[in-house]
Amino acid sequence: MTQSSLDNQKDRIQFEPLESVFRRRLLTGIGTASLVALGANFGGSTSSLLGLLPDGARSLRLDVIYPIGGYTRCLDANEGFEFVYPSTWVGDQTLLYRAAGKIERSLDLPPLSNGDRGRKNVNEPVVAFGPPGSNGELNVSVIVAPVPIDFSIEAFGGPKEVGEAIVRTITRSGKRPNVKGTLIQANLREDLNQKYYTLEFQVESPTFQRHNVAVCCARRGKLFTLNSQAPESIWPMVKADFYKMADYFSLT
Repeated sequence: MTQSSLDNQKDRIQFEPLESVFRRRLLTGIGTASLVALGANFGGSTSSLLGLLPDGARSLRLDVIYPIGGYTRCLDANEGFEFVYPSTWVGDQTLLYRAAGKIERSLDLPPLSNGDRGRKNVNEPVVAFGPPGSNGELNVSVIVAPVPIDFSIEAFGGPKEVGEAIVRTITRSGKRPNVKGTLIQANLREDLNQKYYTLEFQVESPTFQRHNVAVCCARRGKLFTLNSQAPESIWPMVKADFYKMADYFSLT
């Protein structure tokens, strides 16, 4: 071994403790910076980090606070449901006012039973979201209506029968003449013995064309309806979002 090699080896031995300290401080600094970023979501860095493991982050419901993959989770612990919606959307006040009766509500999904007659404004959404500045034509909302404790959505038939009944009720409401509806597809999704009816349909008249994706389910005296709607003209641009919102809607 040459003198130069011996000197290099002595230097490595001499500086090993400092290297160890530096490594610990570097890792601690990185860890601390990551925690700060997670807390503040600087420049979307938290969302980017969580996006590396989206399934794990979503299983922890971290997307309630930080968008993951372009979606934020709405978790309503009081009513007992959750779903994801585009992270750029905000609370849709226009739809809430419309549902409260300030604008005609004839195209809202009708109740499936008469068990809610005693409740005022039963069709008011408990949550509603849409793009900033939206006029309410593009949105997603959830309505929770009281029904008998033994209510079963299956008693009204399968997804297709329920979907056709809803479309008929909307188009025959009498408040909007020349309104036509078409059921495009109706599917059953079952998760942990809970059944969800997913319905896709169009509603049109001489003055408008709308595309809807809805999910209906019932549990413990409550009927839950998620309904997303968009003008038919922009449906190709939002359909992936609509399908995702429907797929992620579930009871907690």
